[in-house]
Amino acid sequence: MSKLYIVPTPIGNLEDITLRALSVLKNADRILAEDTRTSGKLLKHFEITTSMQSYHMHNEHQVTAGIVNRIKQGETVAMISDAGTPAISDPGFLLVRACIQQGVEVDCLPGATAFVPALVNSGLPNDKFVFEGFLPVKKGRQTRLQMLSEETRTIIFYESPHKLLKTLTHLSEFLGKDRQTSVSREISKIYEETIRGTLEEMIAHFKEKAPKGEIVLVVAGKK
Repeated sequence: MSKLYIVPTPIGNLEDITLRALSVLKNADRILAEDTRTSGKLLKHFEITTSMQSYHMHNEHQVTAGIVNRIKQGETVAMISDAGTPAISDPGFLLVRACIQQGVEVDCLPGATAFVPALVNSGLPNDKFVFEGFLPVKKGRQTRLQMLSEETRTIIFYESPHKLLKTLTHLSEFLGKDRQTSVSREISKIYEETIRGTLEEMIAHFKEKAPKGEIVLVVAGKK
C-alpha cells in the first residue's frame, strides 16, 4: 500500500540507523532528501539505489502537492533530512499535514533525534520538558525569552556554534546567570562532548573555547 514514510537518519554514528529504516529506504519508490549530496553519501554507504528528489525549505511549498498526488497514484515515498528525524526543526511538517488532509497514510519510524540524548545527558529534570528548537533570530526573540523566563519545565534549544555565545548571554539576561544548563555538541560523533554548569559558567567557558559542531542547549526551568 502506498504511503509516506518519515525516516530518521543518524545524527552522527551511522550504526544508529535501524534495520527497518534501511528496509524502507531500499524498497521505496522515491526518497525525498533535504540535500541530495549529503543523503547520497548515506545511501551509498548502505548500498541503497532508490532515486532521490530534493525536498527542502526553499521548495517544499511548490512541490508538496505533486508529491501527495504521486503517493495517491501508488508511489511509496520515504522522507529523510540531513540528519535526525524530519519535521523536527527540519522540513517535513507541510508534507505530513498535506498527506493527512488528502487521506494519505503517514508512517513515522522511531529513530535518531538530537535532543533526547542531550536531555538525558544533561542531568536536569526530564519528566517534563519543552522543546523550543531554534530561537527567533531577531523579531520576537525578546518576547520569546521573556515568556521562557517563567517556564518551570526543562527547556531545550537547538543552536549553531557561531550563535551559541549570543544565545547564552541572552538567556543569562532573561533567566538569570545562575540557571543550570548543559551544552551538548557533536552527539554520537567522535568529538562528542557535554559541558554542564550555570549560564555564567557556560559563557566564560565558550569565550575561552569557541564551540564547534551541532549543538543542543538544555536549560533548567524556573524553580
